[in-house]
Amino acid sequence: MSAFWTFTKLMLRRRLTVAWAILFAVISAGGLGVGLLSLAPMLALILGGSSLIDLANSFNDQGHRITIPAGFIALLPPERFGGILLIISWIAVLTFLGGAANFMHQYLSQTLATVTVARIRQQVFHHVLHLPLTRVIARGPSEFVARIIRDASELQRGFIALLSKGVTQVLKGTAAFAVALLVHWPLTLTALVVAPVMLIVLRKFGRKIRRGTRGSLKAQEGLLRVVTEALHGLRAVKVNTGQRQASLWFHRINREVVRQELRIRTARAMTGPVVETLAVLVVGGLALIAARQIIVQNLPFERFVLALGSLAVAGASFKPLSGLVNEIYAASAPAVRLADLLAESRETSSGLRRPTLARHSISIEFEEVCFSYPEQESQALQEICLRIENGERLAVVGPNGCGKTTLVSLIPRLLEPDSGRVLIDSTDIATVNLSSLRQQIGMVTQQTILFRGTIGENIGFGSSHQSRAAIVDAARRAHADEFIRDLPLGYDTNLAELGASLSGGQRQRLAIARAILRDPAILILDEATSEIDSESETLINAALAEFCRGRTSVLIAHRLSTVLNADRIVVMDRGRIIAHGIHDALLGECELYQRLIKTQLVGV
Repeated sequence: MSAFWTFTKLMLRRRLTVAWAILFAVISAGGLGVGLLSLAPMLALILGGSSLIDLANSFNDQGHRITIPAGFIALLPPERFGGILLIISWIAVLTFLGGAANFMHQYLSQTLATVTVARIRQQVFHHVLHLPLTRVIARGPSEFVARIIRDASELQRGFIALLSKGVTQVLKGTAAFAVALLVHWPLTLTALVVAPVMLIVLRKFGRKIRRGTRGSLKAQEGLLRVVTEALHGLRAVKVNTGQRQASLWFHRINREVVRQELRIRTARAMTGPVVETLAVLVVGGLALIAARQIIVQNLPFERFVLALGSLAVAGASFKPLSGLVNEIYAASAPAVRLADLLAESRETSSGLRRPTLARHSISIEFEEVCFSYPEQESQALQEICLRIENGERLAVVGPNGCGKTTLVSLIPRLLEPDSGRVLIDSTDIATVNLSSLRQQIGMVTQQTILFRGTIGENIGFGSSHQSRAAIVDAARRAHADEFIRDLPLGYDTNLAELGASLSGGQRQRLAIARAILRDPAILILDEATSEIDSESETLINAALAEFCRGRTSVLIAHRLSTVLNADRIVVMDRGRIIAHGIHDALLGECELYQRLIKTQLVGV
């Protein structure tokens, strides 16, 4: 439960709202208590033969420290029915005021819960964005999506149960119990015998609910993963007639979700009946004790009725707490999962004060670099030694899975080497400020990522300071301006999710425009022209040749034209660099390069 209470403390930052919420809850509970006390004279009027004036004078005659002013007594109605009507009207006013105060408490409490969870959700999302890429790849994005959305929603339910309902019910129950103490404290204290038993029962059931909720949230991560993969890959599902297989995967994980959620049904179902049974036993015991006192005339009947009624109101107020405690215990499971996520270490030097890396001007070096992906036995990169001079255009070729993308991902520190160093201008990039490194790198990946928003916003993603004119110029240089202007709204055209409304080639041109807009010192292209037609490829290669002048460029190539335009070619195989040089030299020296030219490198 510690994680839940840690997150709960975040609500205290809005101190004024918390103070008002508690004040309105106190007013609501106070109205209930005063209303119950007001029943005492009404019962005396109904069961006795006195008027309100007689009761007031009798109260003053008993020598209480507080007396009722004579002027106020003179205003009271002399007849019994008039006194009863006055008391009922007073209780109606208290009920209205209590209801208004309760509304304000609920309104402010739910505001606190919603705003606090939004802050937690933002904090967790920001933290996930700064986690190491390898960790996100190993666990899958669906786990993090589930925690940010589903777990935060479950936590919000716990906050609402605690603030909106729990505080109100506790204060109302306490007010009613205080009235019962004032009316007849020996009888009231007898009812406290059952309180420890109830606490033990609620705690035992709460632990089961917390464990079951944690298992359910874990299973729902798998459910989210299956749905996301199936819908994102719906085209592949359909053309491969895989609907039955996808449905089977969903059915299996959905069944596990049901199994986990049914684990807590017994605890949830038993809590209410157990508490109700204990409450009935207590009321029965109190009735026996009170009956004995009434028979021997030690307890006036109206005081017994009022004490028992106040206890009944207190019990009715405390009864929902069994369900609220269950909600809070259920919320503790997602709170732990969110706290665990926030406790995970972020990218090294992310957000720390490290030296700023000056704009690249000399070289990029790999010194004995080795890298392995989590849960992979073989190394993706083995003892890589490579120097790339400033302004050099380097092409990296090799069979699929040889480590090309892994190699270039080390430059912007998307991945961290297991051993060895990556140096830019003789500075180990692990020691510098991460933002200063990535701000001078433009990278176009094989899988083009676009976001919901306009075309202009997608080109300017990460470069919000750039003007519309700069965005248009970058698109023109990437040969994207022509097709953009043909769209109904031009640069203000909204894209479908993942840019599905554009062709593959159009998406790649936007990604290239995004990289050009950054004006990078280092340009990394991972098969950036793989989905572009031959005519466009010739134009873009010409544009890139001009843009790459004076910049260090690393290109993973499956196009022969890209390889031929490079200053130097690196050949990789099984995580190692086996050869490097110019095209003609490699044709005569490297058997693998010869084979790649014949089988993989596509000509124009």
